[in-house]
Amino acid sequence: MTRLARPRFERTRRLLSTFRVLAASPVSRYPGGTLIGAVAKALRGEGRVAGMALEKRPPDLLGNSAWNAMAFVVAVVLNLAILPFVIARLGLPAFGVAGLVTACIAPALVFSNALGLSTARELAQRLEPSDREDARRLFATAISVAAGAGGLITIFFWVAGAPLARLGFHLAGLAADDLGLAFTLASAGWLCQCVSAVFVSLFTARQDYRRIASIGIGSTVTSTLSMLLFIPAAPYASTFLGCQALGFAAGLLMALVWSRGMRQWLALPALHREALGKLVRMGGWQVAAQGGALLAGQADRYLLGALLQPQFVGFYGVAQRLQEATYIGILKVGEILFPFFSTLQRESEDRKVDLLFRSSWILNVLAASALGALIPVAGPLLHVWTGAEVAAEAARVLVVLAIAGILGSSANVFGFYLLAQARSRSNALIALVTGVVTLVTSVIVLPSFGWQAAGWSVCAGMIAQMATIVVLLRRSFDLPGIWPRVIHCVLMPLGIGIATALGLRYGLDRALFQLAPSWWSVGVVSSLTAAIIFVVEVAASQLGPYRNACWQDLRAILSRFVPLKAI
Repeated sequence: MTRLARPRFERTRRLLSTFRVLAASPVSRYPGGTLIGAVAKALRGEGRVAGMALEKRPPDLLGNSAWNAMAFVVAVVLNLAILPFVIARLGLPAFGVAGLVTACIAPALVFSNALGLSTARELAQRLEPSDREDARRLFATAISVAAGAGGLITIFFWVAGAPLARLGFHLAGLAADDLGLAFTLASAGWLCQCVSAVFVSLFTARQDYRRIASIGIGSTVTSTLSMLLFIPAAPYASTFLGCQALGFAAGLLMALVWSRGMRQWLALPALHREALGKLVRMGGWQVAAQGGALLAGQADRYLLGALLQPQFVGFYGVAQRLQEATYIGILKVGEILFPFFSTLQRESEDRKVDLLFRSSWILNVLAASALGALIPVAGPLLHVWTGAEVAAEAARVLVVLAIAGILGSSANVFGFYLLAQARSRSNALIALVTGVVTLVTSVIVLPSFGWQAAGWSVCAGMIAQMATIVVLLRRSFDLPGIWPRVIHCVLMPLGIGIATALGLRYGLDRALFQLAPSWWSVGVVSSLTAAIIFVVEVAASQLGPYRNACWQDLRAILSRFVPLKAI
């Protein structure tokens, strides 16, 4: 390798290593918000740059993907399955109080998530034996920060959490009496999660997804089993949060046990100025992105808790969990685009724009079909899942959140692209704009319209997010004719999907027969809805200027699953 080529190769190697380590770090969940942690899970193997192999033994991409998929499926299935049991035993008011306590603890995730991401990134660049002492100092500093700052945050919640919640959310009676224990258990669980994030970063840096997935599965299973055991005996919000804390504690214990196999990389807690500076530099933009995620994800909960009774927070939480499960599934399908975009560094702008918008059309059609399928069956689905009371109150909220999820899906592909181009500031800006608009809209509409306006602010935030990304892309590409691509590949599939889903919901509501609240009827109608939206989307794509590209991509995808020469 020539002297001139070596520095460029080294920078490329470090850039790809940076993206790789973000794989399994915890992230805030919100529709279409910060994509840093979620999309980086895609880069689970090594690529090639200019024909040069970056590693002698590339990781098992298929095996890593299988472990990730297994952890995701287990978490979604168990969380959705246990929710009706929890609501039936706790009641919606107690479940709403638990949601408010969780929302109050959520700001602490900004700290723990940023610390985990920063530690994983820095450790991944120090895997050689010659870097061992530097890695040990970094690990010692990260543990010290997690235990020291995390401990102070936990003590703050122990002391001030319950009084502030009583004051801000106007809680009284049994719900208020349980707040002290609820905050104690919830914050203790967060502290376990915070310290565990540092130990998990050891596995993240080495792309050990088997252990990462096993820790997640063990945590989820422990939490679910403890809910089945303890909630019937003590049906309180603190019990629910304590069971979640047990899950986090189990995850920390598993991480501690498995990290013993890497003793040469471990060190006792200590502060090292240079290591602390490296963690802070990376964590600064992560804090900004996580802060935007927090605003977007929790704004409605905060204001609903301040303005209405706790059960309305429970209604909102049920609808949000169902929407999030569908949305995150779509996001994981799109993860494969991140390493793909990472290989386009030397491509022309025309080529990048073409692949970017073609990928966007495919994922937008998928998102509109999957999330749109929830809209016509929102009421019956909630009825058969959680009961008639929840369905009566939360069906409309689920419809609004599904629409917000469709709008937020427009950001996924562009977020992958910006991250692949190492534009962390752009991702932080997107998250902050989304969060601020969501919060401001909530402050305006919820006091004026009450419960009927729940979810509107999320839609407003997603629209602002989409507008911000379009502006950033326009600055990134100096090409004429980019707006027709935006309309054809982004706006048209999203708008048509929403309009078709709402039209089907309107038709079902005014049909001569009412949809029965049963699993088979909900499954059939939602599947037909998804199929209808998909067909309408494809037909509409053939009316625009990029119809040949859309049809070609669709045929290529279907040919992988349908072995027919005619396709």
